[in-house]
Amino acid sequence: MSVAPPPRVLSPLAFAALFATTLAMAIGNMGLISVMPAAGRELGISDFLIASIFSLSALMWAITSPFWAGRSDRKGRKPHILIGLGGFIFSMLGCGVVVLAGLKGLLIPLVTFVAFLLIRSTYGTFGSASAAAAQAYVADRTEGQQRVRAIAGLGGALNIGTILGPAIAPFLILPYVGLAGPMFVFAVAGIAILLLVALVLPGDQIRREQAATRTSASSSWNIWRNPAVRPFLIYGLAMSSAQAGNTYTLGFLVIDRVGLSPVEAQSSIGIVMVAGAVAGLVAQWGLVGLCGMMPRSLLRWGGALACIGNALIVALPGFLPLVGAFALASFGFGLARPAYTAGASLAVGNGGQGAVAGAVSTIAGASIVVVPAIAVGLYEWMPAAPFIVFAGVMGALLIYALLDPALAEKRGGAMEIVSCER
Repeated sequence: MSVAPPPRVLSPLAFAALFATTLAMAIGNMGLISVMPAAGRELGISDFLIASIFSLSALMWAITSPFWAGRSDRKGRKPHILIGLGGFIFSMLGCGVVVLAGLKGLLIPLVTFVAFLLIRSTYGTFGSASAAAAQAYVADRTEGQQRVRAIAGLGGALNIGTILGPAIAPFLILPYVGLAGPMFVFAVAGIAILLLVALVLPGDQIRREQAATRTSASSSWNIWRNPAVRPFLIYGLAMSSAQAGNTYTLGFLVIDRVGLSPVEAQSSIGIVMVAGAVAGLVAQWGLVGLCGMMPRSLLRWGGALACIGNALIVALPGFLPLVGAFALASFGFGLARPAYTAGASLAVGNGGQGAVAGAVSTIAGASIVVVPAIAVGLYEWMPAAPFIVFAGVMGALLIYALLDPALAEKRGGAMEIVSCER
């Protein structure tokens, strides 16, 4: 005799724990990204290598996400959230030790680069478990507009982390440890969040019937063959790649525009990244969370605004126009990200949530395997080049969202995905 599934309710306590997890990892990652241009130039590592230093971690993230998503279908979401936090803590501590050794002259630049590359890859290998499990935990307990808002809420945690990470990183450049200081502090904060989640996040026992249903539907690679889901994932991969290129190129652009030394320019980098994160937060918690916009409209507006923002980065000289243009692009990305994530989730049944979460997590890793290195390579060739490319990508996605049947709601099967449009 089958057992009725538990009620689809996401408790405030559970959401708070997931929010804290997402926030802590975002603060650490964005804080690390914000200090690495300065650290690289202090260590004597080229801009191109600094941009590519996260590539192995991103590749491991993309490869392991489907594995962790499928495993969380069978073993439960909470254990995998804890695994992801463990990977975050280990990588931050290890990277801090490596950077400190390089700054003290104990390692030559090449050895510092290789050691950082390898240790950072542990975050991609294990950290991806948390991202896929957190989204699936939400999807297991929500439906319709509630799911869109919950996913946008987690996206808001990412944007708050993007605000706080670069904002506090300059204050964590401490005596003796220098630019390695933020990494050590983020690791300690990660330990605190891991203990918090272990204590307060409600467990999710997987009944045998539910596990069988999930396993049969949960393949993050096969989900790309689903015609109702594939357009959302294609949009998400292209959009995430453009956003990653923006983020990883930004530090070098700011350093060159303000004309200061790498360390002196750190506060300016933080200002631009905070402005972009605030814009993304307003998009996700304002238009998505409060106004209740649904995926179709969000995909269109997100593509248009991100396209315009990147074009203005090229067209407008100076620092303050750069702040405004990057904020506009980030506002567009802030609309588009929950749109493709929630749209893909709503396009499948309950048994496919692990597969969708794994695919979305894979996209997050795949978008930074080679794109940042290519973007910085283009920047070194011609500073405007990467932003021209990103503007073109987002303009193309706007057209795609208008023309593709699944995204443009030109067939009946998509009605339940984008109903209640505003």
